[in-house]
Amino acid sequence: MKNHVSPPSLSATIADAIRSDIVDGRLLVGDRLPSETELADQHGVSRATVREALKRLAAQSLIRTERGAFGGAFVNHLSYEEARAQQVTTSTLLLGMNAIGFQVACEARYALERSCTSLAAERRTDALLDAMRKEIEIQSAPGLTDEAFCASDVAFHRALVDCAGNEVLSYHLAGSVEAMQPLMNMITFTARSRAEIIDLHRSIVADLEKRDAVSVDRALAKLEAYTITLGQSVLKARATR
Repeated sequence: MKNHVSPPSLSATIADAIRSDIVDGRLLVGDRLPSETELADQHGVSRATVREALKRLAAQSLIRTERGAFGGAFVNHLSYEEARAQQVTTSTLLLGMNAIGFQVACEARYALERSCTSLAAERRTDALLDAMRKEIEIQSAPGLTDEAFCASDVAFHRALVDCAGNEVLSYHLAGSVEAMQPLMNMITFTARSRAEIIDLHRSIVADLEKRDAVSVDRALAKLEAYTITLGQSVLKARATR
């Protein structure tokens, strides 16, 4: 029996067409889209269907709407910050819905993060190093909850990525750090040694301060190996229950 695949809705089809016009440069930042009536006539659909298509595009920050006599829908200037948030959401959903294996997620997450170590060591700033030290202080606090430790762990690695000073890298790494890191923490939090993780975090900061990219990479490799070994141990224990 063949799986039935539903065709895309009319609103999705219209949204895809407008998105293609934006991506391909036929519509530029600041351009005003045709009115709802014009789009409805163009695609042979109702205005309600057009509104739904525009809502889809607005949810992706591709367009903005303005009211008034000179209002309408305009091509938005998409910032890296907006795109990063969407990247994190998409990555989180993708990992969750497709049941990505722990080791696969871990390997990908550290391979991506280690790709920025050379630039991070070269360009790190005192402000970002201080931010990483602050997270280490938070992680070292007695009585810190697992949720708070996880959040601080993510913030620490996010600052490491930001040390590279490259918006494109930060965008692409957002999903690996902010989506995969919590996934890994969910598996390992019951068995991990906070002290061991904190020691490696301290090494990373010290090596960044010395601009020693090789040692930063080595510390991340140790963190990866520790996380994978720990995760495998936890999953094996669960399977034998």
